[in-house]
Amino acid sequence: MTYKKINLKITPATEATKEIFIALLSELGYDSFLETEEGLEAYIQEELYQPLNKDNLPLLNAPEITVKISEEQLEEKNWNEEWEKNYFKPIIIGNNCLVRSTFHEKPAGPVKYEILINPKMAFGTGYHETTSLIIQYLLELELTGKDVLDMGCGTGILGILAAMKGARKVEGIDIDHWAKENAEENLQLNNIHNMEIHQGDASLLKNRENYDIILANINRNILLEDMPRYNEVAHKGTIVLMSGFYEEDFIKINQKAESLNWEHLSTKEQNKWVAIAYRKK
Repeated sequence: MTYKKINLKITPATEATKEIFIALLSELGYDSFLETEEGLEAYIQEELYQPLNKDNLPLLNAPEITVKISEEQLEEKNWNEEWEKNYFKPIIIGNNCLVRSTFHEKPAGPVKYEILINPKMAFGTGYHETTSLIIQYLLELELTGKDVLDMGCGTGILGILAAMKGARKVEGIDIDHWAKENAEENLQLNNIHNMEIHQGDASLLKNRENYDIILANINRNILLEDMPRYNEVAHKGTIVLMSGFYEEDFIKINQKAESLNWEHLSTKEQNKWVAIAYRKK
C-alpha cells in the first residue's frame, strides 16, 4: 500500500489553525500528520486520496487564511532511516515505559517496560498524543491473563505493551500491509510470541471469540462505524480504550457508546486529542 504526502503551507500557521486542518483532514481519510513551522505534512493512503479543493476542504474558502498545497508520492523505502534522521527520538511515557528504536542509545536509568520500535510506513512510535494516551491507560490496567484486541495496530506498540504486561493473547488488525510487516518485525525485536497480526478491517471480527480488552486508536469516522463490531466481540466487563480524535468529537463517540450500553469510565486529554475508557455493562 502506497501513501501520498500532502504539504500544506498555511498562513498564519498558528497552532489553532493547524489543529483545525488536522481535524478536517482526518475526516477525509488522512491518518498521520506532522506539524511544521510553516504548516502541516499530511499522509493518506493513495487509494483514498482526492485532490484537496474548496468543496471537500471548505476552510480553503476562509479569507483570513491562505494555503499553498503540494503533493508527492511516497516510495516504499527504508522508513527507519528517514525517522532516524528526522523525527523519532526516545520517549518515556508515564515514567516507566521507554519507547526507542534499535538505532538509539538506551538512556540512563531503569524503566519497567522498554519497547523497541523500528517504524516503516506504519505510524505509532509513542510520539503522537493518541498513542501516548492509550499507553498511559495500559500502564494503569491489570492485564495479566487478559485477551486483548488491538485495532489499527500500526507498529504494534500498544499490543506489545499489553503482552509485556502479562496479556494471555493479543491480536492486532490493520488494513495496511506495511503495518502488518512492520508490527511482525517489532514483535521479534521485543521477543513477543503471543501476539498475531492480521491484515484487514473490522470485518475480520465476525465470529471471533470475545476479548477482555479492546484497543482502537484510529480516527473518529472509522470508530463510529466499527464500534458496533467491537461490541460483538466484547463480553460484560470488557474494557474498551479508544483514541484518534479531538475533544470536540467526544459527544458523538459517547452517544454511540451509550447506544451500545457501554459505561464511560474516564477520559484523558493531551493537546486537545482525547482517549476514552469504557466498560461494557
